[in-house]
Amino acid sequence: MRFNFDVAEPADGDSRRSLTPKEELQWVPLQNHPVFTSADGGATNAAASASSRGVKNLLAWDGASRLYYWDSNKQCLHRISIRLGEPVPTSVVAATPSKVLRADKELNFVVNKISINRNGSALLLTGSDDLCVMYLYGRSSTKDNAIICRTVSIGSQVYSSESSAIRILQVSWHPYSDTHVGILSSDSVFRLFDLSSDVVQPEQEYYLQPVEPGRSRNAASICPVDFSFGGDHLWDRFSVFVLFSDGSVYIVCPVVPFGSVYKWESILEIYSDAHTFGLNSANSAAVCNSNVAISWLEATFPELTQQTTDEENPSIIKAHSHALFDASLALQGPLRKVCRAGEDETVAVRGAECEGRAVSFLYNLISKDSILVTAWSGGQLQVDALADEIQPVWITGSAPRLRVDSRDHVRGIAMICESNDAEHSIVKLDQPLDNTVWLGHPPPLLRLAIVDLALPRKTEGSSLITMFADPLMPERIYSLHEGGVDSIVLHFLPFTSQINGKDENIKIPSVHPVLSTCQGETSSPSPLFGFASLSDSFGYSWVVVVTSTEECVVLEMKTWNLLLPIQIDQEKPVRLEEQKEKDTPDIISKELLSGPKSVLAPQATPNLRSISADSIEGRSAIHQYFKLFHENYVEYAHKVYFELKHHGPQLKRIIDDQHARLNEAQEKMLRVEAKQSMLDERIARAVQRHSSLEQRLQHLRRLPGAHKKPLSRAEREFKSELDQFTGVELDALKSSIDTLRARLRRYTQSSKGSVINQRRKMPGRNNVQDTQIAQLKSSLEKLSLLNSESTKKVELVESALRTKDSS
Repeated sequence: MRFNFDVAEPADGDSRRSLTPKEELQWVPLQNHPVFTSADGGATNAAASASSRGVKNLLAWDGASRLYYWDSNKQCLHRISIRLGEPVPTSVVAATPSKVLRADKELNFVVNKISINRNGSALLLTGSDDLCVMYLYGRSSTKDNAIICRTVSIGSQVYSSESSAIRILQVSWHPYSDTHVGILSSDSVFRLFDLSSDVVQPEQEYYLQPVEPGRSRNAASICPVDFSFGGDHLWDRFSVFVLFSDGSVYIVCPVVPFGSVYKWESILEIYSDAHTFGLNSANSAAVCNSNVAISWLEATFPELTQQTTDEENPSIIKAHSHALFDASLALQGPLRKVCRAGEDETVAVRGAECEGRAVSFLYNLISKDSILVTAWSGGQLQVDALADEIQPVWITGSAPRLRVDSRDHVRGIAMICESNDAEHSIVKLDQPLDNTVWLGHPPPLLRLAIVDLALPRKTEGSSLITMFADPLMPERIYSLHEGGVDSIVLHFLPFTSQINGKDENIKIPSVHPVLSTCQGETSSPSPLFGFASLSDSFGYSWVVVVTSTEECVVLEMKTWNLLLPIQIDQEKPVRLEEQKEKDTPDIISKELLSGPKSVLAPQATPNLRSISADSIEGRSAIHQYFKLFHENYVEYAHKVYFELKHHGPQLKRIIDDQHARLNEAQEKMLRVEAKQSMLDERIARAVQRHSSLEQRLQHLRRLPGAHKKPLSRAEREFKSELDQFTGVELDALKSSIDTLRARLRRYTQSSKGSVINQRRKMPGRNNVQDTQIAQLKSSLEKLSLLNSESTKKVELVESALRTKDSS
């Protein structure tokens, strides 16, 4: 009996039940797939790329055998089945035709990014002002040879409403849940949605407040840009890293989706660490902080308190919904550089060292090192490593807002995350361990390198950079920008090198260009619309890139021996003469060219001349001399004859090659002589052009504005501040104003609705409320008058003090 367990593709059920035979699949190279070779999408996508602001990524890989590509022209999703390493280990083939997936609703926004969850069941369609999730498996029907998938908007009341001015900055699936999505928006709020329970209302809301109201020096310090979830390392797995426009990085910890799954060994390691280094500390603050963390762990993971009674521990555990009733999470940061012994502490709190503004952020866990990479609009990548472990920090007295069900179970939380300035401290390398562990200090940063990608300067705007980590080789980071794709390989990791017993100096990262979209020096670069990094279990890695003209490029990436830098011996340079001697083959051996060996004649007797040749002594002497002559000169002649006969064909080939090269050189000389007249004319025109340019330069130098003095250092600093204000501050202020207007509009609408409902419920109290409102208005007017009078008095006092100081 044969059973059919193929339940992974219920969307294809109608096609299986069809009486028509299934279309036979053909396997072609991925770059030659008909989806990418269609010629009708180039012009439309080129026009769309000119109007779009951010970097697009319309390509996603499920980590196994399926590649997804969003077609912006046809508003559909292509599901392409691929095979890695077939028919040869370095190639990638794809099945044609591909499956076409369509949304069951009309999308009223431009999709800029797609991303798939871990199990490949849902895919996010992200735009700048709207967000949808498409369920790839589930209830669907076929229409026009396409699969209609259920598509639902996420946070429609916050993002996609007509009166909302909130922009979506970054969207990402949570690494420990297949149904939770984190969203960072322009209103400085990080929201976590649980798509399995509610797609309209967020499960968790964190209102980020990096500075106190009224203390912000610039708008860039309160304008978020990007975020990233932490990796599988201690408290990093519960952390959210947030990047702001001025380059400052903050941490919110712990953030745990309700119902997310974790390894038992990982949670037990955190629990044991809190007991060992927290409760046993001599510092009372460390004991208090660790107690709060332990109570939170025991409430979120109740299995920790039952581990002593149970004989077998589970392999994975699920997080329960829990929140502290009298404390909110702290916004840890901004993260500062670690100071070495004897170094000035102002270096740690100094501003950004790169040009422009921060545009993107990447967290990458490499063995025991937590690497933070910040991309700047000037084309630089700032690579840092966490010099200490992350610890959870709460601020007591700031109660969160909880949403509970009828059983008093927490279903939603919302809190304000403020930065605790009192906890900021400068960490030094020679500082004892007891002075840093469980004290609530944010972890310091160890600067590894600043990588300049040497991107072309743009006058109309800044460069947008997106970064991806290689799934096979975590030391490699891909940077996607308008000029193409670059590969950055990290050769030094502080904690990993220390664990492996390598005592080596800091090695700079190596940068390798992978793909360039610039056709020439004068042509403008064309943006890329898709990027995906593929890898198989045999150690092969590929990069798939989709251009703005819907062309697919597949490149094989080398992984073996890439971490080993090239060693060049600069102490022993090779001379040119020695190199020529090595390259020139030996036609005749040096032994033959040196001639026959000189042989000493045997010692002759004094009466040799008196001996006749016919005698026995004379014949013996002649025979001895003839033997020496034969052994030396005759054998040498035979060797010379053999060498000349053996090397004759080789000499003929060399002579023929020399003649051919001579003829080729003569032909080139004839072509050069033929072009000499044209070159002379071009040189003459260039000289005339140079003289005319010199005359124009002289005329320009005589203009009144040509003799301006160069800007001083203070003027240059002021100009850079103005440029930063025009590039960053105005956009941040505009977005803040739009966000405040949207909030005010929603608040007025809700307040009007509540007042009308209250009036309907209590019609007898309208007069009382009107009188109270009138009294409040009059009191507000009086307060405003008092405020203006006090302001005038303060100004008078200040003017009197200034006159007194001047006198």
